[in-house]
Order: sequence, then C-alpha cells, then structure tokens
Amino acid sequence: MSTQILEAAAPALTFEQKLDRLAEVAVNVGLGLARGQELVMTATLDTLPLVRRITAHAYMAGASLVTTLLADEESTLLRYQYGEDEGFDYAAAWLYEGMAAAYRSGAARLAIAGGDPGLLSQQDPEKVGRANRAVSKAYRPALELITRHDINWTIVAAATPAWAATVFPGLPADQALAKLWDAIFAASRADLPDSVAAWKAHDAGLHRRADLLNQKRYAALHFKSPGPNGSGTDLRVGLADNHLWLGGGTTAGNGQYCIPNMPTEEVFSTPHKDRTEGYVASTKPLSYQGTMIEGIRVRFEGGRVVEAKATKGEEVLNRMIETDDGARRLGEVALVPHSSPIAHSGLLFNNTLFDENAACHIALGQAYSSCLKDGDKLTPEQLAKLGANESLIHVDWMIGSGKMDVDGITSTGAAEPLMRQGEWV
Repeated sequence: MSTQILEAAAPALTFEQKLDRLAEVAVNVGLGLARGQELVMTATLDTLPLVRRITAHAYMAGASLVTTLLADEESTLLRYQYGEDEGFDYAAAWLYEGMAAAYRSGAARLAIAGGDPGLLSQQDPEKVGRANRAVSKAYRPALELITRHDINWTIVAAATPAWAATVFPGLPADQALAKLWDAIFAASRADLPDSVAAWKAHDAGLHRRADLLNQKRYAALHFKSPGPNGSGTDLRVGLADNHLWLGGGTTAGNGQYCIPNMPTEEVFSTPHKDRTEGYVASTKPLSYQGTMIEGIRVRFEGGRVVEAKATKGEEVLNRMIETDDGARRLGEVALVPHSSPIAHSGLLFNNTLFDENAACHIALGQAYSSCLKDGDKLTPEQLAKLGANESLIHVDWMIGSGKMDVDGITSTGAAEPLMRQGEWV
C-alpha cells in the first residue's frame, strides 16, 4: 500500500496531537537532546502552550533541567515609550554571559520563533539600531558557540496572534491563528502519521544534495534573475577556500546530532568574504529585530556592500550593515528550490525561519565555521585566511524566485547549470 494511501486513511489529528508532535520532533529530532543534558529555551509569552509541551518532552527525554527565558513584547514597546535615551546603548550582558556559560557547560539551546514581525516598525530607527547593536555585542560569546556548532541547538515556531495577523491580514483573529498553526504543522511535518520517520527521510535527502555539491568543488556561484528597470539580480558569490556544503542535520561539537532549523529545505555553505561582486535584489521582505525591511537592493564590490537601498526600512537596513565591517560581507549562501513545500504553500510568512526555506538566500555577517573543512578546529585567524567572515550579526534574506538561474563556476572559470527557473537541473 502506498504512503499516500496510508496517510489518507489515517484519522485526522487534533490540534493538541499536532502540537505534541511538533514538541516531540523539536526535542528528539531537531535538538537531539541527550539524557542528562540541560536545556536553555527562549520564547515569547504568546508561545506558552508549545513551551510547556517541549518542556514535557525534554524531561521525558531525560533532561536534567529546562530553563526558559520568556520575553514580553508589550514590555519591549514600553522601553521605547518611556526609556531614557542613553539606555538604548545597553543590553543585559549578564544574561547573555550566563547563556554562554550554560552552553560551555554542556547545555543545549532551543529557540521558539513567533514574535510580531513588525513590533518595532513604528519606533525610532536610530534607537532600534543602537539597541540591536548592544544586544549583538553582548550576545557574541553565545553566538560563537552556536555558529561553530559547538552545541546542539534548534529553532522551531509557534503561531501567535500578532504574527498571524501579518500572514492573514484579511481574516478574523481566531481564523488567522488557526491557519498559521496549520501552516506551521505542515512545514514542520507535525501533521504526518510518523513525523519522526518523515524528518529522517527528508534529512537524508538534504545530505545527498550537499554531498553532490561537495563533489563538484565549485569556486563560485552565479545568481541571475530579471527585474524591472534593472532591479533584478546579477551576483557572483565566490566560495571560501576549503568550503563545505551542509544540509539538514549535523553532529555538534558535543557529539549530539541535531537539525538546527525546523523547517529546513536548504543546502548552504560559506562564501569567501572578499569575493562577492555584483548586485542583488530581495524577493521577500525581511523581518529584522521587530522591523520589516522590504524591497532590499544592494551592490557588492570586493565582497563588501557599497550601496544598500530598500523601499521600506532603509534606515534600519543601513544601520544593520554598519554594525561592524563584517556586517557588510556575506557569511552564508544557501540554495533552495522554488518548489519547496514552503514556497508551494504560496504564503509569505514574514518570518526568516520559514521564508528562507522558500527561496535561495544569502546572509550578511558571521560565517559558520562548520562549513569549512576542519573549521571547528581552526583559530579565528586561520578561518579568516580561508575567507570566513566575522561579525556580530548573521541576517538571512531571500533572493531566489521562480525566475532565478544559478550556475556553478569551476576553478577553470567554466559555468555549469545548477538551477534554472528556480529548480535544480
């Protein structure tokens, strides 16, 4: 009997059953939590139902302790309403130092995405930029442990009323929330009869694609797509020396196998920080630290952004790339087919965790050392020599579409087709 028939014959799952399955795959597949391991979880107050189910599954998996840090978005807005100006240059360094200490001592990290994408869109961009920079500096020690994959970590999503309203603006609040939950369950494979088996099969497929690209050893990728009045993309991204392509799960430095993003449809690698040339336009909005940035268009010379424009949120975009020198350079390039399930849904999630898995994308900022041969054993100086970028930020934004062509450029300069019209050749 076919899998399709089995799935069709299976009884429909209730909301509570799907929520429980999402928590189960988050802990046992995405996080790969070890018995006796601590877990540090971050979330917003609106995501408490999923927080509690994940906590239950973590303890069932043998967690020694689950510590959850809950953020209140209303309180965040109160800071901008009543906070002293000089306070926007401060972040809770003690908190981020504590998180880094927890990771160094062996704790796993799980983040639940679901905040309001436009929470700070109406706030002073100058204050938003200063606050974000302060957090980036304070979070750096913890971020390094994550980007080096020293620890097992993952990100999952929970629907919230504010987020649902941006995805389904024409629907009543309860209907919008229900539809967003359905979309999350589908993209996260929590609505299938055997979610764990489905994730393992998907993970294996992503590894096969990454293995193929690693055999090719391309020197660069060339992205090209049309746009009105020259607003498309013509971008050549040089790849770092000794780069590796990854996809799906990875074995962290502590020996635990995890799938960092759930959902995930990408294979990704590390660009060379000095070898990106050309211009590129975003194909989906970017939600960055509570601000929506739309219509992004940047130009690179010598690996560095020399011009950045946006139809909305341009000031925040420019403040983001002024965080440090590395914020103007690429730390990641990822290939995603236009036929991915998330793209096929036709939804604009206004959330990077989902939208990046609907389209090819690039990331400004910190590179993943795990995308370099023996990268986790190299010093910062050795990583930089290979071309890995260093920055306080790591921000993904989407450049792919059904019109995107991608070529792999060999070491001799020959072009080989990788994608045509957004699909693998």
